Amino acid sequence: MPEQPVDVSDLRTRIREIVDRQPILDIHTHLYDIPFGELLLWGIDELLTYHYLVAEVFRAQPMDYDQFWSLPRQAQADRVWRVLFLERSPVSEACRGVLTTLEQLGLDTSSRDLDTCRDFFKSTTAQEHVNRVFKTANLHSVVMTNDPFDDLERPVWDKGVQLDPRFRAALRLDPLLLAWEKSFETLKGWGYSAGRDFDATSRKEVRRFLEKWIAAMKPAYMAVSLTPDFRFPDDSITSSMLEECIFPVAREHRLPFAMMIGVKRQVNPKLKLAGDSVGRADVSSVERICAGFPRNKFLVTFLSRENQHELCVTARKFPNLMVFGCWWFMNNPSLIEEITRERLELLGLSMIPQHSDARVLDQVIYKWRHSRTLIADILADKYEDLARTGWRIDASAIERDVRLLFGENFEQFLSWNP
Repeated sequence: MPEQPVDVSDLRTRIREIVDRQPILDIHTHLYDIPFGELLLWGIDELLTYHYLVAEVFRAQPMDYDQFWSLPRQAQADRVWRVLFLERSPVSEACRGVLTTLEQLGLDTSSRDLDTCRDFFKSTTAQEHVNRVFKTANLHSVVMTNDPFDDLERPVWDKGVQLDPRFRAALRLDPLLLAWEKSFETLKGWGYSAGRDFDATSRKEVRRFLEKWIAAMKPAYMAVSLTPDFRFPDDSITSSMLEECIFPVAREHRLPFAMMIGVKRQVNPKLKLAGDSVGRADVSSVERICAGFPRNKFLVTFLSRENQHELCVTARKFPNLMVFGCWWFMNNPSLIEEITRERLELLGLSMIPQHSDARVLDQVIYKWRHSRTLIADILADKYEDLARTGWRIDASAIERDVRLLFGENFEQFLSWNP
């Protein structure tokens, strides 16, 4: 017997319920599993000193940069709380996100009592909190960002860490691809025969380095964050390494290569992590890469709003390109709504609408709470459009579509062999 269609008058409520029930595979975060120790950030002071809020507090009440950074972490958090939450209404998305997180964890935000929040986090262990956050956010798993050049992270991998299956690795290659003049010296120190001029021996050694870390991490993909002036091909070592090392190894292992494009590094170094900015990038380089390497798979997101339409059109031309997420400065409700609608209209369901990019564990709660609400409402509009044509809307079809968007598209892309 065919399933009864969803009543159009009840459609929006049903879609929100389906979206809320669906466990999420968060394909790009900066989170870490517990064995990585201090690299796993969590708790109210980490939430309040997240770089979005640091940049905002300097705008609201400027102070000497060095004076702020010399404060203990708790004192920095106290200042952010006072300036952004008590002396004005916390209407920015970053401020709202802190409050959503606390509310979802069961804390009374109306009390405005920071000490009570601290007591809550102090009363739990890291493992208990990881479990609580995954349950509260309804996460299936997250993909980390893992850098073998990081002196805190590398020793954990060298010991042969056993990951919680909810934490998956991604091999980040920024130092290798973007700072060869420094990284070749590091490779030499690790016993690789690397040279400044990136000759044939260096290329062979880079491939050996990649093989080592793919074996150690078993990553879901390899990745790099690129500036707006990234061009491919050109005469740079970056282009040469992509073409002669990264892409061949990725193809051999059937690993996607993720390109996150558009970050302008350290336009204000005194802000530290908060000092990065955004610039419009060149989508035609992605076109040339997808066309020139049809047996490779590419995950791509851009940081600039102005690049989003061209990226969608490019993705229509290349099945080996998977568009994903509203990254960093794009992770604001007005932009998520605009971009998700645009992607659904141009790409249908063949994209990954969101990732959290969370650096603090607790952030996945608010980022996915806010994104679920937005995506559910956008889907409701689209299904209502279909219903007006006479198309029957079944709950099972909606559930299938939501599974695709929140995890299965990614898994299928990983397993696909072009």
